[in-house]
Amino acid sequence: MEANTNADMDIDYATFEAETKKHIALVADLLLSISMKLLNRSLHHDDSKLLEPERTTFATVTPKLHSLTYGSEEYKSGCRELGDALQHHYEHNRHHAEFYKHGILDMNLVDLIEMVCDWYAATKRHDDGNFATSIGINQKRFGIPLELIAIIANTEDMMREATTL
Repeated sequence: MEANTNADMDIDYATFEAETKKHIALVADLLLSISMKLLNRSLHHDDSKLLEPERTTFATVTPKLHSLTYGSEEYKSGCRELGDALQHHYEHNRHHAEFYKHGILDMNLVDLIEMVCDWYAATKRHDDGNFATSIGINQKRFGIPLELIAIIANTEDMMREATTL
């Protein structure tokens, strides 16, 4: 068996470097594509609430929900007042588990990121909002696997930091 010569090493290194740069570029392209999808979601999040059949109902009921504890019977009752407007909202916004036949399990990562950001922002609308409590309620509500709950909880510091800038 022959030992590699310096020329062989240079060729192997050049190939490795070229392949690695190609890999880096592909990852960058994928991250940019996902970032653009997230940017689009950020610009159009909940647009349907600003149009009928959602606008009037949400404008009337949402202020009542602010003083209610998320997940409480009073809160659930308030949500029932949203009726068809809430159903329409779920049907037209894929960041809600209710959009999908199998809930969160049918979501992609972009849906999931928007949903978690929505949950965090929603806690800021309630007088007693608490993200950790909300996660626990939603874990039971949607049957979210504990591993995913841990990942969502691990993201809270990042969202808190973003809202204090």
